[in-house]
Amino acid sequence: MSDFTLADHEYMTLALKLAKKGKFSSHPNPQVGCVIVFNNKIIGQGWHENSGAPHAEINALISVIQPVVGATAYVTLEPCAHQGKTGPCCEALIKAAVKRVVVACEDPFEKTAGKGIAAMRSAGIEVLVGLFESEARTLNRGFFSRIERQKPFVCLKVAASMDGATAMNNGESQWITGEAARADVQKLRAMSGAIMTGIGTVKSDDPALTVRDHNLVQQQPLRVLLDSQLQVSPEAKIFQENGHVRVFCINTKRRAALEGPNVSIVQTKADNKHVALDEVLYDLAQEGINDLLIEAGPILSGNMLSLGLIDELVIYQAPHIMGSEVKPMFQTSTWKSLADRQQLVIEDIRKIGQDFKITARPIDQ
Repeated sequence: MSDFTLADHEYMTLALKLAKKGKFSSHPNPQVGCVIVFNNKIIGQGWHENSGAPHAEINALISVIQPVVGATAYVTLEPCAHQGKTGPCCEALIKAAVKRVVVACEDPFEKTAGKGIAAMRSAGIEVLVGLFESEARTLNRGFFSRIERQKPFVCLKVAASMDGATAMNNGESQWITGEAARADVQKLRAMSGAIMTGIGTVKSDDPALTVRDHNLVQQQPLRVLLDSQLQVSPEAKIFQENGHVRVFCINTKRRAALEGPNVSIVQTKADNKHVALDEVLYDLAQEGINDLLIEAGPILSGNMLSLGLIDELVIYQAPHIMGSEVKPMFQTSTWKSLADRQQLVIEDIRKIGQDFKITARPIDQ
């Protein structure tokens, strides 16, 4: 029999809803929500709004206008137990003398990882863990991926026609999808810690890889370029916007022409004459990137898919046919038969303007 009441479910649902308010601003920290309840009445609530700012528990405690002694706190992630940019949240809850804390899931970060729960229990607080754990982990899938797998959660975004074309053979690709779909992509970018592309896309499209809607972000995501031979021009748009750029290569001869205060060059081993993708993902995780969005051409997209490095695909499909003189979504030269195909689980399909947004997850075969 569950130790959680119907009221517990109601208040944790609200805490999860609050946590989502930080989806564009909390990274690299996780999205966290907190609700404080006394005598079945909500007396405080908060969420983690920005990295370096007070955590959800602190914001919830600040919002309370009465003593919280004997109250219950609902938190979507284990209260932290270490001194970082802010103090330990578990100590704040102990000091406030709450009676009970309901936690959706434990924090895998080694400086907390059960220590916050243990500290509160040692102080005599009843702590229950596991209410809506799956939902809480999904909410912070990038954070859990970075800590537990040492790589970001990787989302590949593709814009394609009904017949699977992403561009004409002459490079023409603007615009395949409509304005509403392109606006939705800005939200994908804003929820990501980094946006990655390859040198082929920079040469053909010269993208800025920024969030154009400045109401969504205070700081631009890290822009990541894979350029094995450092062929990119210093005048490329990727270098002209505010924020930082990280270029991965195997040949560093042109490092001095590109590197600067906002541009870092990282050399990896050569993997079939290409940048080693596993090293790229590990490096980005060490840089605190939880969620990586890939917007690239068919070669890089195909390599990532073939190597099993994609966690999620978001395909914006436009209601038109582009014919035969086109570039495909993926180039997978080693796939020779139906047995090589990648099976997908379709998790969501919705209409965005006149286009369809398909969210899918690759599954092991």
